Amino acid sequence: MADPAPRRPSVAATLAWAAVGLGALALTGYLVTLYSARSAARAALEGAAGIAARFRTGTITTTFTERLPEVRATRGDILEVATYRGQEELRREDSLNAFWDMVPLGTTVSVIRVPATFRFHIRLSDPWRLAARDHVCIVRAPAIRPSQPPAIHTDELEKSTESGWARFNKAGNLETLERSLTPTLERRAAGLARQPLVREACRTAVAEFVKTWLLKEDHWRSDRFSAVIVLFPDEGRLESDEALRATAARPALRLP
Repeated sequence: MADPAPRRPSVAATLAWAAVGLGALALTGYLVTLYSARSAARAALEGAAGIAARFRTGTITTTFTERLPEVRATRGDILEVATYRGQEELRREDSLNAFWDMVPLGTTVSVIRVPATFRFHIRLSDPWRLAARDHVCIVRAPAIRPSQPPAIHTDELEKSTESGWARFNKAGNLETLERSLTPTLERRAAGLARQPLVREACRTAVAEFVKTWLLKEDHWRSDRFSAVIVLFPDEGRLESDEALRATAARPALRLP
């Protein structure tokens, strides 16, 4: 007797198995997507934690100074922070008396007027110190230094000299004054570095420099850093992070 023909699966059974297979594939895809999303979220959290750790008070200065060699390699060792142009006047008077100072022989007066541009910088290789306090980045910047010599605009230079009634040295007096022009303006530059107008311009420039770094690190935002305070070495003694936190200096920059 011949063997019976094999039974073919019914259409319903075939559809059922197909549905099971599709369901298994869908479940596998969901689990893979869920795992990938969790891995990405975990990596993001770990990355955010790592970034935050770099900006704790104990490490923020190290993180910042690690960036400075790259800046020095492209821009030199100085950060120019302010310029000031002023109309400078130099005067030299030479008086002479005779007969035991009883008879005045006159006074020779020489005057030079010239515009000069003074530039100020800080050294990137000098010590920096940063601290983080309540969304505020507190920066202890290096000292402000004048860039010497000042730029003298000789095309606008004016000079005059007059001898006393019994004097004949006006040319020599003016020559002596001209030789003192550069040293005198260099001394004035050191004094200008302490003037409020120049100092505040320097403070803002340093704050902008630090802000640019914070932007690159994705930290210039309301939930991280929203203000920068800049202090220079002669603005009080700040020997600890607690002293930095207690300072009442107003921010040089703040988020709008």
